Amino acid sequence: MELFETKFRESMTSKVALLNRITYYIVNRKGKQMRPMFVFLTAKLLNNGEVNERTYRGASVIELIHTATLVHDDVVDESDKRRGFFSINALWKNKIAVLVGDYLLSKGLLLSIDNGDFDLLRIISVAVREMSEGELLQIDKARRLDITEDVYYDIIRQKTATLIAACCSLGACSVKPESEHVETFRKFGELCGMAFQIKDDLFDYGAEKIGKPTGIDIKEQKMTLPLIYALNNCSKKEKSWLINSIKNHNKNKKRVKEVIAFVKKAGGLDYAVNKMLTFKDEALSLLHTYPKSDYRDALELMVNYVVERKK
Repeated sequence: MELFETKFRESMTSKVALLNRITYYIVNRKGKQMRPMFVFLTAKLLNNGEVNERTYRGASVIELIHTATLVHDDVVDESDKRRGFFSINALWKNKIAVLVGDYLLSKGLLLSIDNGDFDLLRIISVAVREMSEGELLQIDKARRLDITEDVYYDIIRQKTATLIAACCSLGACSVKPESEHVETFRKFGELCGMAFQIKDDLFDYGAEKIGKPTGIDIKEQKMTLPLIYALNNCSKKEKSWLINSIKNHNKNKKRVKEVIAFVKKAGGLDYAVNKMLTFKDEALSLLHTYPKSDYRDALELMVNYVVERKK
């Protein structure tokens, strides 16, 4: 990871001093770094503990593109904070934030093209396309609040799971190109990503004390799994009260608290937890088709971390 950080920092450099100041700020407020870890551990599992330059490039590209999407997300969401730090748009305004996101995206694509990693580039490009489609599908459905459980899974598969799927298939592809492992680990990463997003949804109901206030998803009219379950398992009168609350009273703190309490009472949280654990178990059963090793154990820890994390 230390060597990766150096390479990642180098992959961001520019001749423009302002850009270098911003990218230096980005590197220094790094998050959990789960994504590059998934890349490296998958590669090591399949290649007797060895990684190569392609693995490092794959990890750098995925982190560049992920960072670009986060910078753009903060502009879209008008968010002033990211991981407890000021967001790029809060410090340098929207115009610069959008341009920085575009720059990081192009750096990621060029890193692959310059080294002829077209197989890795394909994996990443599909992920970016799906993430955009997932976000737009969510916005479209939020307007009408007519989301089914299947549509919800489609949204989180594209919006969140596709990037973790790309990390794992990139790791596999960097050491075993054109092998069946690339698809196996794409599926493994997708299952981890599904569990990851449901865990995030649960945080909104105050399941754990985290850095963000609860009820954010309700305020933004995001249809999450606990809410979908509650809507599908209540009386007609309760359903119209819920929809009215989300559509017209989502800024009312008291009403949002009442919605949270209703969803909990309706069993929405328990249902979501069970679904999350099902995705986790499916991911582990895929992983267990590979022989036991330190790298398999580490990936197992990562899967468990996804559902047990506190933030």
